[in-house]
Amino acid sequence: KEQFARVAVKNHYHGSLNPHAQYREVYSLEDVLTSPMVAEPLTRLMCSPIGDGAAAVVLCAADKAKQFTSKPVFVRASVLASGDDRQPGQPGITERAAQKAYEVAGVGPEDINVAEVHDASAPAELVIYEELGFCKPGEGGQLIDSKATYVDGPIPVNPSGGLISKGHPIGATGVAQIYEIFSQLRGEAGDRQVRNPKVGLTENGGGMVKGEAAALAMHILSV
Repeated sequence: KEQFARVAVKNHYHGSLNPHAQYREVYSLEDVLTSPMVAEPLTRLMCSPIGDGAAAVVLCAADKAKQFTSKPVFVRASVLASGDDRQPGQPGITERAAQKAYEVAGVGPEDINVAEVHDASAPAELVIYEELGFCKPGEGGQLIDSKATYVDGPIPVNPSGGLISKGHPIGATGVAQIYEIFSQLRGEAGDRQVRNPKVGLTENGGGMVKGEAAALAMHILSV
């Protein structure tokens, strides 16, 4: 439970640095653990809010990009995966999407400098660490304990504040993640800027099929 709370502490801290975040308060571990219970073991501060919001992208052919900007960001992979009734031992939807995205982009998890993931609740982020290959299976809790996924760590995750702090405007959530990675790769993320990122990843899912997302989109962007 404390490791779940540490995810929330991190993301609320990141959100405090983001002028677009729905919630910008900083919370201690004790604040998160003692906030009102939603469903054991999840407290309110471990769960994302629902809010209104909008996000948009301007997309063009790669060979035309420099006609419009001196700092283009390129889509290296765009993968859509569907959930299914997977059997024990088979990879889940996030792991399958990640494997395909890495293959298409010609990179591995060790090449990702910054990521935005679907932390609708804090435990999801720990699982996603493992499914994206940022750590070994079962070691997601150790990764948050080490603070490696803070904005100044070796693999920053959800520097925007994630869904937990930045907010979760449903239909706009996925594009908002892409906007964050775009801003990071261009060095335009202000107080939450990651150090010199070159490759970023987004992971966003929705709906449920047999205990996993019904559909999941994953993108890898680079400069």
